[in-house]
Amino acid sequence: MITRFFKMQDAENESVFLFGARQTGKTTFLQQRFPEGRYYDLLRADVFERFNRHPEFLREELMDCAENELIIIDEIQKVPQLLDEVQWLMVNKDLRFVLSGSSARKLKRTGANTLGGRALRNVFYPLVSAEIPDFDLIRAVNSGMLPRHYLVENAWKRLQAYVGTYIQEEIKAEALVRNLGTFNRFLEAAALTDGEMVNYQNIATDCGVSAITIKEYFSILEDTLIGYMIPAFRKTVKRRLIQAPRFYYFDVGIVNYLLNRKNLLPGSIDFGHAFEHFVIQELIACIGYSDSEDSLSYWRTSGGVEVDAVLGDARVAIEIKSTTEVQSRHLKGLKTFAEEHPQARLIIVSLDPAPRVSDGVEVMPIEYFLKKLWKGEII
Repeated sequence: MITRFFKMQDAENESVFLFGARQTGKTTFLQQRFPEGRYYDLLRADVFERFNRHPEFLREELMDCAENELIIIDEIQKVPQLLDEVQWLMVNKDLRFVLSGSSARKLKRTGANTLGGRALRNVFYPLVSAEIPDFDLIRAVNSGMLPRHYLVENAWKRLQAYVGTYIQEEIKAEALVRNLGTFNRFLEAAALTDGEMVNYQNIATDCGVSAITIKEYFSILEDTLIGYMIPAFRKTVKRRLIQAPRFYYFDVGIVNYLLNRKNLLPGSIDFGHAFEHFVIQELIACIGYSDSEDSLSYWRTSGGVEVDAVLGDARVAIEIKSTTEVQSRHLKGLKTFAEEHPQARLIIVSLDPAPRVSDGVEVMPIEYFLKKLWKGEII
């Protein structure tokens, strides 16, 4: 049994939103974490139909609840009008709610009641390395970290079903785009630029639509938690910096499927890309779960020198290389960064067999890095 790292302690005393992409394990987590809570699942057709027609039934059903009783509503974005009833119950009956969902977009589009700051926002991520006994890096890099994918030997068919289900349920059902064929091409184009700087015009040309449409498509991926934009580090000292963001899908397995990457092993270019994505994925989740004030960005000069990840205001700089032997040439980006930000802690994550320090840079084998990350020794 996997115990999730996230404890969601806010829900002990507060109402909370819990957003996360489909199949990250939100429902299982909530049922295990709050077995005493009254549970409503809006993915069930009968529950959805009843509350969609009569949202006031929620208030009527909960009038006899004890003060501070916990109510869980799963996939709240499917019936946004329930949020008016939720607010009334919070204010007048002093009930606590956990409101989970896979998309905040429908709530935004419909102008739904966001409870005026009465519910704290949390994000649920795919599995992380610290949650998995006998964690297998090769499996993670190939299959991704969604529970249904990581926990099987061959996740390819499940990845295929996931991408198809996402398009059908999240895009078609919510009528987020008019042309699903174009959006499908966009998903592949976004995968090609995964981990790279976003050039909206180039992607628009590839997809045969406008750059404005591509920006909207990326916004859909962000709002449905299928992808993240990582901003460029903007603090300039001497060198002119690139300002465009980088895009990452929320799980490396999705990218592998969209690009038909299979059987990735160390030594290949594709493994290197997937390895970098996996480390970024772990950083995003760790920042989210730890409530850290650190932001995540990347650094790149106009001359092409770069660092893959920067934490906070240049507190930590991290380069990610899938090499088995870090050499001086791998340190160029970090050393250049240190010239402008000498206070930064410099780390390179690699497949080296043992940790060491090379010219002021901490060389961390991936397993060593992950342990320190989830012990709170990096973020």
